[in-house]
Amino acid sequence: MSTERLSPLDASFLHVEDDVSHMHIASVAIFEGPQPAFADIVAMVDAKLGLVPRYRQVVQSVPLELARPVWVDDPHFNLEYHLRHTALPSPGSDSELRMLVGRVMSQQLDRTKSLWEIWVVEGLEGGRWAMLAKTHHAMVDGVSGTDLLAVIMDLSPDVARPEVAAWSPRPPPSGARLALDAVTNLMRSPYEQLRAVQTSTRALRQALSQAREVGQGVVAMAGLVRPPPVSSLNGPIGPHRRYAWTSTSVEDIKVIRRGLGGTFNDVVLASITNGFRELLLSRGETVDRIVRTLVPVSVRPRDATGKAVGDGTFENRVSAMFAELPVGVDDPAERLHAITRQMEGLKDSKQAVAAEALTSMSGFAPPMLLALGMRLATRAAQHNVNTVTTNVPGPQFPLYAAGRKMIHAFPYVPLGGQIRIGIAIFSYNGEVTFGITGDYDTTPDVDVLTAGIEEGMAQMLTLER
Repeated sequence: MSTERLSPLDASFLHVEDDVSHMHIASVAIFEGPQPAFADIVAMVDAKLGLVPRYRQVVQSVPLELARPVWVDDPHFNLEYHLRHTALPSPGSDSELRMLVGRVMSQQLDRTKSLWEIWVVEGLEGGRWAMLAKTHHAMVDGVSGTDLLAVIMDLSPDVARPEVAAWSPRPPPSGARLALDAVTNLMRSPYEQLRAVQTSTRALRQALSQAREVGQGVVAMAGLVRPPPVSSLNGPIGPHRRYAWTSTSVEDIKVIRRGLGGTFNDVVLASITNGFRELLLSRGETVDRIVRTLVPVSVRPRDATGKAVGDGTFENRVSAMFAELPVGVDDPAERLHAITRQMEGLKDSKQAVAAEALTSMSGFAPPMLLALGMRLATRAAQHNVNTVTTNVPGPQFPLYAAGRKMIHAFPYVPLGGQIRIGIAIFSYNGEVTFGITGDYDTTPDVDVLTAGIEEGMAQMLTLER
């Protein structure tokens, strides 16, 4: 029986997970009321499970880690285990919802089950309700996560539920079978490994054919050897999380771009830069420095506008660049222009191409060494990266769940290594939301960062009005 093996990148998200670093991503969707019956939510998800087979699969390890783990059907799959129902205490404010999100995201997903949960939350003020969708990063990256959201939800309030097809799990392979397959593949190496990489990573073939670009990117990434100045942004983290959010509009960002220039992402990074500036100042720390951020970059296919699009799969297709946020710049226009110049230089340096090539090459490494390498890389990053900022474009049309319109969608990004703050940006139906994850013990002032982001956006808008 054939099985699907995790890609090197997907497997790495399992390897880097430990007691304090939980590698799940999430969305917090808020809906207009009245809240539907919980049974209607169950029926909605049940009707769509056939479109996302991964939601009924679990990770099965190969004995002695002779190969990367495989996806197999969960013989004990129970939909109502993955769908949770809870309520906020009165008055059900956004603040109480954010506290709940922090608690839910502090809990590691059970590796013996399919790696996802959906929490339906009732009792929000104003007659609203929410849905927290939590998925392990080994299953899905940000762009494919957007596709998944669209699959699970509906495109209109009135949708006839399809008849739920019967499903029976395929028997999982035995450990002996997996070990034999792994040894057979190793004996066929390097041909089999090269063939697997060639068929699964088109980005690698492109990178190999453009060796000069990869070389340029590696040289640019070598600059990360010099760590940024020490600050409270980095250090040991615990297992608990704080969560906050803020938002702006797509139209406001367009106004800023027309007046001051830069890309959509440049404007977003400029507002985040002001957030970190205000946070450091409030802590009595110098801003005569930079804040280095890892910026995940999708290497999925792109449409005519350059926007990354889904390709019908739900696996990870991400690479990375490293940007230096100029928190020492007080003038909002100068801050934006500095980021624009830098991001243009990073694109020219081919950092993302190099990172994708190196990630793809990890497919050649024995899985035990890959696991060890990812753990070491996560710990090494504590000295070279201060934060993570990831920007994912979402659908620019309304989505519905059980007939109710989704009015807001806030993203969640995990923390790893010694990075104490992460920021995810998501655009949906004309709104741009910022989801800020903080380590609970060391970031009690996450609201200062949130307010700084809002102020940074307001400063740029003021220059244009």
